[in-house]
Amino acid sequence: MHQYSGSFSSSDWLSAACLLLLPDPPFPEAGREFGQRGKAVDSRNHFQATDNTLLKHLSCIALCYSEVAGALKVWNMAATETQFMLSVGLIEKDVNGDTLWVWCFPSVSSDLRQVLLSKCCLTQDSRDFHTFVFGQFCRTWYYITTVEVQEPTALNKVTHFSIVVTAKDFNPEKYAALSRILCGMYIKHGSPVKMMEAYVTVLTKGICQSDENGSFLIKDYDARKAFLAGSVKDVVSQFGLETIILYTALMLKKRIIVHHPRIEALLEFTRVLPTLTWHRKDWSILHPYVHLTDTELEDLKKCPGYVAGFVDPEVSNRSDLFDVYVNLPDSAITVSQSAKEAMAMGKLHKDVGLLIVQSAEDAERSDSQVIKDLSVKTKEILANLAALADECEDSKITLESLKQHHFPPATENFLFHLAAAEQLLRI
Repeated sequence: MHQYSGSFSSSDWLSAACLLLLPDPPFPEAGREFGQRGKAVDSRNHFQATDNTLLKHLSCIALCYSEVAGALKVWNMAATETQFMLSVGLIEKDVNGDTLWVWCFPSVSSDLRQVLLSKCCLTQDSRDFHTFVFGQFCRTWYYITTVEVQEPTALNKVTHFSIVVTAKDFNPEKYAALSRILCGMYIKHGSPVKMMEAYVTVLTKGICQSDENGSFLIKDYDARKAFLAGSVKDVVSQFGLETIILYTALMLKKRIIVHHPRIEALLEFTRVLPTLTWHRKDWSILHPYVHLTDTELEDLKKCPGYVAGFVDPEVSNRSDLFDVYVNLPDSAITVSQSAKEAMAMGKLHKDVGLLIVQSAEDAERSDSQVIKDLSVKTKEILANLAALADECEDSKITLESLKQHHFPPATENFLFHLAAAEQLLRI
């Protein structure tokens, strides 16, 4: 595995001291996990001069904050612009075929690290090579970019490596762009030092530059653009009028499982589904890349409703995990027996379904316009629901109050379950 080395001068010691003496250090766990070959090290307790690797990394962080007052000023700016970024890590595969987590800044939990290793294609038995994957675990988004090392480079003992960025926000395009720059730096210099300097610069200034991959400006990547990056028209093209099943499940905050053997197809499809309930703008329901492990399923089950993607076909037998099952290769949607009552369709659903299909099939309308058309209809439904709630005691709907309006059975049933999802139902 690649070895990192460096020296530590007296000025570096002073800079490191300034960083560690900050009243509220910007990186409370700075230095943890700077050991080699995946061994965690805590820099606050291990300042041996012989540990050149650890001290060199500490100096690189500290030099960014050589003046305490300046550090605090920079950190305040970063808190408003780059508060979503959490960590950056490095996974390597060497010439012997060993794959190890070799470096991280500032740290990740042991559970998250194991999940990240399982998502990295370098640790998987199959020969499939995935240049970029993303997902969510324990409310932390992860973005993994994998590169094959082409000789000659400074990484003469490494065949592949992955950059792992964790963050609080959903924005695949943003973190893919940042990771490309970090990958270029690592290939060029063969050390995480320059890579970490670039990461810290983004963390503090919202920008970094490289000779090979241009510049990265965090302000260029708006959250709304990330939400709209997928194609709802493609979803409707594949499922037609049955898209109303997905819409209904999302409106009622049901559990949707999507299966496809190719992770790229899974990521592309699942990221679109939250746009069907645009009024919520809630991508926390998205878990696009899940394995059938106890750790991941336990985390998934904490969510009352979700969109979860699986490459393992065995998930089709796990009826305890879904209300709606989407088989992407076969373009088939199945509603579980336990969810059929809540998901019963009527005239209202048909009207909404036709609106979605007609809007999506209009060549003159963009994806964002289709989403807007559906959002207008959704807001109309929610406004009517709110009006019904206002008529009731404590503005909470009951089944009895709904029956007084003599809605068709399917509409009454849908409004009842929608009121529960929107917390407008009296319990």
